[in-house]
Amino acid sequence: MRFIWTVAWRLLREGRFQTALILGGVTVGVAVVVYITAIVNGLQANIIDRTLSAQAHVVLRPAERLNQRGSEPGDVLTLADVRKRTQREATVADAATVLATVRAVPGVAAAAALAAGPGVAQQGGVRKAVVLLGVDLAGYQQVIRLDDKLREGVLALPAGAALIGSELAADLGLSPGSRLRLQSAQGETLSVRVAGVLDYGIQDLNRRRVLLPLRDAQSLLGLGLDVTEIDVRAERLFEAEALAADLHRATGLAADSWQVANGQLVTALRSQSASSLMIRVFVTVAVALGIASVLVVSVVQRQREIGILRAMGTPRQRILGVFLLQGALVGFGGSLLGAGLGGALAVGFTRLARNADGTPLFPIVLQAELFVSTALLATAVGVLAAWLPALRAARLDPVEAIRG
Repeated sequence: MRFIWTVAWRLLREGRFQTALILGGVTVGVAVVVYITAIVNGLQANIIDRTLSAQAHVVLRPAERLNQRGSEPGDVLTLADVRKRTQREATVADAATVLATVRAVPGVAAAAALAAGPGVAQQGGVRKAVVLLGVDLAGYQQVIRLDDKLREGVLALPAGAALIGSELAADLGLSPGSRLRLQSAQGETLSVRVAGVLDYGIQDLNRRRVLLPLRDAQSLLGLGLDVTEIDVRAERLFEAEALAADLHRATGLAADSWQVANGQLVTALRSQSASSLMIRVFVTVAVALGIASVLVVSVVQRQREIGILRAMGTPRQRILGVFLLQGALVGFGGSLLGAGLGGALAVGFTRLARNADGTPLFPIVLQAELFVSTALLATAVGVLAAWLPALRAARLDPVEAIRG
């Protein structure tokens, strides 16, 4: 093994120009892979955070009741147009029992009961259509964080209080402490005090959503002690669809995951991942071809030396090992330099490209896993790229190699 290390290192040192070319190619290739991966991962994490910061990973609702076609006596065939019947909104009774069942399902991080319905917010003769959302604030915050969305006032929902969005507050001229009159579709009215103003990062939610204490919303919407949905946060975000199926089997309620509710977002994320993967594949192939071509030239140039080593009794396996080790060393060294360069480029670019509010235009995600996987990949590519040149060197006939 010492012989292989000594010869491989000497060949790399003597062919400094060729070694520099290989190292440069691997460094640039790895830097591109690290940079692209960090940017794409950052963009995806930012999009997911903005989209899911105000919605549950899984939403449970009562299953829709459908009309059933009655059977006809005898052999009479009736062609009927069976349509969904008009009905009052279905609700979930005994929410405490359902919540206990939901929380017992593996993969559920948190769950909260909600009472939601349409309503109207009135202030000074101005009326705005809103969505009334009754929650138990402590439980709801375990599903959807609100503390980072508070812009004014306090994050509290005592009886007779409400949390409203920033757009609704601007439209109605409201601030913490202001009185607001709410009316449900059932005609019930309630006067509340604005406890705080929230910014969800989504304009429609800021304009429509009004958070109320659960009991106040149930009374205003005429639901009694029932709720309209159960919101769930999954322990593993991208396993929400499988979790929804488990929750449906456990509760009998209709379960929709965030992937179903955001089909276009999922498609966009998959497209981004596919594009990033294709870039990495092509860069990896280019790096492998560069390593292979330079090592082929090295074998041709050192054909006489290889022949002498073979004539002195050096086994083919050692010759093979010398060139494979060269590929591994170049791949590993280039991966270290490339990882540092790619990380520096990503960090530098995010510091230069800024939004008007000073936040990064392209957020990045740099994890130790990215650098480790890239180093392993580059080393493996170096070995694989060196395989054919190493095989050619090992198969050289000593007599012909020395004579050539």
